[in-house]
Amino acid sequence: MEREAVLVGIDVGTSKVCALIGEVSRDGRLTIMGHGTVPASGLKKGVVINIDQTVRSIADAVERAERLSGWKIDRAFVGVGGQHVESLNSPGQVAVTGHQREVARQDIDRAIEVARAVPIPSNREVLHVERRGFSVDGQEGVKDPLGMSALRLEVETHIVTASATAIQNLSKCVAAAGVKIDELVVNSLASAEAVLNPTEKELGVAVADIGAGTIDLALFQEGSPFHTRVLPVGGNNVTNDVAIGLKTSLQVAEELKIRHGSCDLRTVTDDEEISVSVLGEDAGRTVSRIEVCQIIEARMRETFELLRNEIRASGVEMLPAGVILTGGAAQLSGLAELGREVLQMPVRIAAPTGIGGLVDTLLAPGYSTSVGLLQWGALSLTSGEPSRYESAPAMGGLGRLRDALRGIFP
Repeated sequence: MEREAVLVGIDVGTSKVCALIGEVSRDGRLTIMGHGTVPASGLKKGVVINIDQTVRSIADAVERAERLSGWKIDRAFVGVGGQHVESLNSPGQVAVTGHQREVARQDIDRAIEVARAVPIPSNREVLHVERRGFSVDGQEGVKDPLGMSALRLEVETHIVTASATAIQNLSKCVAAAGVKIDELVVNSLASAEAVLNPTEKELGVAVADIGAGTIDLALFQEGSPFHTRVLPVGGNNVTNDVAIGLKTSLQVAEELKIRHGSCDLRTVTDDEEISVSVLGEDAGRTVSRIEVCQIIEARMRETFELLRNEIRASGVEMLPAGVILTGGAAQLSGLAELGREVLQMPVRIAAPTGIGGLVDTLLAPGYSTSVGLLQWGALSLTSGEPSRYESAPAMGGLGRLRDALRGIFP
């Protein structure tokens, strides 16, 4: 494999911070050289609430990844989550100016500039301006209009914004951990890179990355995203319900959920007993497994109803390729079955694919965002475009990264 570029992805989540170091070959293949995962502290529902604790978590994860790979991390693609992430779709239209009336790169750039000139409140920051498709003189469905004859060029863009202060706090933490930011990438779009295939994106699909504190959701049609949101529920809500219902500690509730929990009540018999230690009691006691699973099933049913409402609110009734669930909390037994029942469409659980190297632990749903950040970076490099996604000018990182890599990719 000819060596090309080393990329880093840092997923700063509610329950864990994961740093990955990957090497991209000339053909875009990704090999993981190092990874570090540490429990996160200082975040709540994907948003920084304590700078010092978050910096420590990021620095620890980075240090572990460096030790494993022997590579020093100085810059990274960083995931953004939290309920403050929102999106809108915006069209832009320009007249084609050249002699030949052929669409040139600057026409495309001007159309995108027009599309992104929507009024965005000053407390929001644009993270992505994603090209959804072009129409040339009214002919829709054009993926790349470069070189086509045209009088008028229209672009449809998907713009993802986030709270400026939340972004500043996250950027501050990453910088304090000694890392520069190549690009901030919304978690759901990163996870989509890791778990969706082009056919699903073309047909219409949702990716729901269910983390500890939030669900990162992105809906795709005709190959590109059209709706991006973060829902403020996750695996922690299930754990809390179990702890309250059984009057036990969060640690015990989490263990019960992981080891004995299921969302499919048909698989649980009435007479199964589990022993638990209860708060304030010396002796352990037993609870019936069906009781644990009923609590879990009720909360996850409610979560799927929220998902269903969000999908409907985006203006689509049906996604032919269904809903792809990923993220750490997607590993609950019976989850896909419950999802199919509530959502009335295909549901599958997915983990990252298409990576080599040190991947034993990484091929689990909990690592979709971190692997996706590397794949996002790799695609930005190998596509050779100015950027397949126009990142926010404030970051400026991707341009610097690309300049640095021009020396490596002739």
